[in-house]
Amino acid sequence: MNLEQNKKNAIAFYEMAYLGNPKKAIDNFVGNEYIQHNPDVADGLKGFMVYFERMQTEYPNKSIEFVRCIAEGELVALHTHQTWPGNDQYITMDFFRFDNNGKICEHWDAIQQIPKNSANPNTMY
Repeated sequence: MNLEQNKKNAIAFYEMAYLGNPKKAIDNFVGNEYIQHNPDVADGLKGFMVYFERMQTEYPNKSIEFVRCIAEGELVALHTHQTWPGNDQYITMDFFRFDNNGKICEHWDAIQQIPKNSANPNTMY
């Protein structure tokens, strides 16, 4: 496993899909299967494309910042700060599993909205 390449590929994959080109993201970075664990997204490649195409149509002005990326073995973890219309802001943590060919084959995530008020002065990332 090439951890640095997997990190670069996970970021490129996520950014490409998030900014409106999920088909190209799949073509460039996904293997023969794509197992999805997010309950809002259908399993497989088609479910991934449908979800991200809908997000781009409904929310074209969203943005993403990659705060950190960690790789170990076949897994890459991304920690992001997302800003959506109306200045709704979210922190996400995404995990991608890579197959033996260096292609993404599985995804898990956790999403939390950044609250207006916090009990501490620290950011969520």
